[in-house]
Amino acid sequence: MSQRYWGIDLGGTKIEVVVTDRASVPLIRRRIATEAHRGYRHLLLRIRLLLEVVSTESGYPLPLCIGMGTPGRYDLATGEIRNSNTTCLNGRDLKRDLEELLQREMVIENDANCFTLAESKLGSGIDCMRMPGKTAFGIILGTGVGGGIVFSGQLIRGAHGIAGEWGHNELIEDGDACYCGRKGCVETVISGPALERYYGTLTGSVKPLEEIAGSVESDPAARATISRLQNYFGKALGAVINILDPDICIIGGGVGRITQLYTSQTVRAIERHLFNTELRIPLLQPGLGDSAGVFGAALLTHGR
Repeated sequence: MSQRYWGIDLGGTKIEVVVTDRASVPLIRRRIATEAHRGYRHLLLRIRLLLEVVSTESGYPLPLCIGMGTPGRYDLATGEIRNSNTTCLNGRDLKRDLEELLQREMVIENDANCFTLAESKLGSGIDCMRMPGKTAFGIILGTGVGGGIVFSGQLIRGAHGIAGEWGHNELIEDGDACYCGRKGCVETVISGPALERYYGTLTGSVKPLEEIAGSVESDPAARATISRLQNYFGKALGAVINILDPDICIIGGGVGRITQLYTSQTVRAIERHLFNTELRIPLLQPGLGDSAGVFGAALLTHGR
């Protein structure tokens, strides 16, 4: 059996490939721009190009099986990507098309599943998740909003393959339209772009979210925007905790770097929506930075 494991993280703006050894130590990592705006076929060719670059630079031949994390869910029943915010993927059989292009087996998972798997086994959740019977809820909170669940070291996919998908639960009745076809989804309220748009409606100006978060002491609109994040994050996550009751929550993505998410105000916002009135689990930042997804993709191929 090969002692090298290949993973691809397909993001909206970048594609990353890693090759690891059995202990998940990276042997080589490379990134290129996704260029999804140029269409689905171009995106496939970008994936192949990056794999060829990694193979050439490392001297490692492509393995028989490659893991991949992608935005949206791959529906095994229909062979289609669904609910991806990289919209050129929706309705496409990404697994089949890549297998035909690369002549390799592809193991495809949602990017939030890959994130949660890696953080549970290698990152900030490793100490808790070493113990049997523990549950991690991994959160992607960035351009989009997604989630994944790991129980006793194994991904939980569910009957429909959508376990952990909290980003398209309704948060505001008849709220802003979402690309998924619904209105008021969590993603339309507390994703990075949604919060930046909200700030823009208050001020008429455009600022990145990190800059908004850094000016809460002097800018009332910034304070209102971050308060909106904390309150609606608490409402959305409280509902998940009531059903899943995980042992840890790990928050990734650009919004997950906002320090106010880890304050007592956010904890109180969650507690207002808990059946149990006290939050007794940690909210953790990722231990792998923005690399969790690609390491999780490589982990998918272990044992195959």
